[in-house]
Amino acid sequence: MVKARITGTGSYAPKRILSNRDLEKMIDTSDEWITERTGIKERRIAADGETTSDMAAKAGKRAIEMAGIEPDEIDTIIVATVTPDMDFPSTACFVQHKIKAHKAASFDIAAACSGFIYALSVGDSLIRSGNSRYVLVIGSEIFSRITDWTDRNTCVLFGDGAGAVVLGKATGHKGIISTHIHSEGSSWKLLCASSHEENAKTFIRMQGNEVFKVAVRALEEVAIEALEQSGLTGGDIDWFIPHQANERIIQATAKRLNVPMEKIYMNLQSYGNTSAASIPLALDEAVRSGKIKDGNLILLDAFGGGFTWASALVRW
Repeated sequence: MVKARITGTGSYAPKRILSNRDLEKMIDTSDEWITERTGIKERRIAADGETTSDMAAKAGKRAIEMAGIEPDEIDTIIVATVTPDMDFPSTACFVQHKIKAHKAASFDIAAACSGFIYALSVGDSLIRSGNSRYVLVIGSEIFSRITDWTDRNTCVLFGDGAGAVVLGKATGHKGIISTHIHSEGSSWKLLCASSHEENAKTFIRMQGNEVFKVAVRALEEVAIEALEQSGLTGGDIDWFIPHQANERIIQATAKRLNVPMEKIYMNLQSYGNTSAASIPLALDEAVRSGKIKDGNLILLDAFGGGFTWASALVRW
């Protein structure tokens, strides 16, 4: 049976680094407070004039290069983002133009921090159905532009970046085993991007304690869903790459799944929460560093505003 396989990965992070020490000069906080509660030490900030599609295109080009194909071979481009260049056209259309993937259909998916796995699920379906031969899936976000830098509870968390994968056809046991996506809109006020008054700037709003409790439960449930469907357990996983939101959430989820910390790939200390970009950015680092090896079983797991949550099981 034909299924999708990740044939290339790529990522991009802006050059500017905003450290916890830098934040100490901006708000009432400390490096120790941020590190203890989140695990984050620094984050990247997009340059003036740098767009979500600029970052997405750079990550996408690197994934295409690793896949060993040409941009014109891409049939579909899916960009997961909640910080698009503009309301329309889609960020994916700008990416299509920038990488010269002239034959590709292009569209965006908005599922916040779960967006990459949502997009991966759609790309997987396109490959399996035969409607696409190669799909470029990208997560790209510029959260620094919707961050309230006077709110110490949220501004310490987020950063900018992009990550991408190329999906191609595969047979045999390697490839995307399954994807699982869910949502629940009733609790949207706990995590959203909104303004308090008409014509005011849109900022991230989050009730952290409530989000933490829901996130850990949802991440555990959707991960177990993926494992049980394939007759597997946490002990079968070679690498667990969760959404890079908060070290405490990751640790709590790993404990519930019985996945040891040495099997978890984390880079949130260097990038913070980059929303839809966090999983593909971490995946690319793990691949290029040689940590992920042929035949490894990888679990991807994400939770985000909506609420949305999702998982994917991949045999490398």
